[in-house]
Amino acid sequence: MEQYIPKQAYFSHEIEVKHSRFITHIAHTPNNLSADQFLEEIQKQHPKANHNCWAKISGNRKDLNCWGSNDDGEPKGTAGKPMLNVLSHSNLCEITVVVTRYFGGIKLGAGGLVRAYSLAVQEATKNLPSIEKIDTFEFNLHLPHNLVGDIEVILNRCGIEVEERLWSEQLHIIGKGSQTALIELKNLLIPFQHQTKYQDKDIRW
Repeated sequence: MEQYIPKQAYFSHEIEVKHSRFITHIAHTPNNLSADQFLEEIQKQHPKANHNCWAKISGNRKDLNCWGSNDDGEPKGTAGKPMLNVLSHSNLCEITVVVTRYFGGIKLGAGGLVRAYSLAVQEATKNLPSIEKIDTFEFNLHLPHNLVGDIEVILNRCGIEVEERLWSEQLHIIGKGSQTALIELKNLLIPFQHQTKYQDKDIRW
């Protein structure tokens, strides 16, 4: 099961290897844009760092467009790829990791760099709080204004996330919820079925 770190959360952890500082920064990034913004933020915070290497799975693990890494000037394949390898062996998704390195005067060699960057991410993620990712699905619901109070109670009871309310002759609600939540919602809407219009990925009335 995929897991993600809490939204709007930021975590950091630092290790030292032969006098070089490796500072690992981690953030929840649900898409490539948020991953790019996080990287830019870390680069601004550490403009004098020798390297800001990164790795990301900024979305669903099955979407290869969300995977990426960069060595940021370290020898090719010694930083970003080992960092991404650590993430690939976890269940984490929607995550970007940046490792900031301040050179300590002793060269580590290719093997030493691979071990250092891998260790930096392993140490930072091993106690990372995470939340099980549950797939959600969109639905559309149209209802007359006199049912708004009853329907809002049902939505709250089911734990539905309302994304938009469009008011016209009828109220059009666009929302999303887990498979379990949508099943409960549809069952509770049965008494109002003749007065509402509903559609999700499985059914419409």
